[in-house]
Amino acid sequence: MTAQIRQFRCLDDNFGVLVHDPATGATAAIDVPEAAPVLAELRSAGWKLTDILVTHRHKDHVGGIPEVLKSFPGARVHVPHAEAAQIEGPHLSVREGDVVKVGNLAARVIETPGHTVGHIVYVFDADKLLFAGDTLFAMGCGRVFETPADVMWTSLQKLAALPPDTQVYCGHEYTLANGRFALTVEPQNEQLQKRVKEVEALRAAGSFTLPTKIALELATNPFLRAPNATIRRNVGLQDAPDAAVFAEVRERKNRG
Repeated sequence: MTAQIRQFRCLDDNFGVLVHDPATGATAAIDVPEAAPVLAELRSAGWKLTDILVTHRHKDHVGGIPEVLKSFPGARVHVPHAEAAQIEGPHLSVREGDVVKVGNLAARVIETPGHTVGHIVYVFDADKLLFAGDTLFAMGCGRVFETPADVMWTSLQKLAALPPDTQVYCGHEYTLANGRFALTVEPQNEQLQKRVKEVEALRAAGSFTLPTKIALELATNPFLRAPNATIRRNVGLQDAPDAAVFAEVRERKNRG
């Protein structure tokens, strides 16, 4: 791995993340939920912000950008093409297949509509890093606000197809609640049972539960496991399309 990563808390349950290229000194923030923690982390690391990689337009992901740009006015702000008109300030719009350079590091853009219609994620393929915003969470996924459920299912399949050892950074610390919900739809999953216990211990110690990995999500995240026979039986949709099973699991989480 050539990228250096710093993860820290913002707002009530958001994560801030910095991605640094030591070869060039370039540094990207993945979203800016809140300015003060991002600026503090940059000062602590001695890094200069050169880029902001925005996943979607929600205020808890972009609200701190104007204040951060006062300290780093030359930083480039990369935003989803489909949401560019809804994000204030100067920015560069990106879409599926575009590559954003952070120094020598290269982030590939994948469009993942569902949580919002224009949501995107960033994949640093060489370092096997995924910054998933609010599309994929540890043992969870974002609430589907702006598209049919099958659109979100298709978006999640794009991420599920990444290399299994890809590290996944998400926008929020929702892991424990997600794990407890996952047990309601797949209580027989022994790996899930073990993981929830591990997450309970991490949260009790005040430690982060992220990053996760694609392989671990494929084994324990019910929103990626619609083809699983046990989940299908538990939600009463043995013969339904995968997208319909996903939609039922998401609706159960919504009601929870």
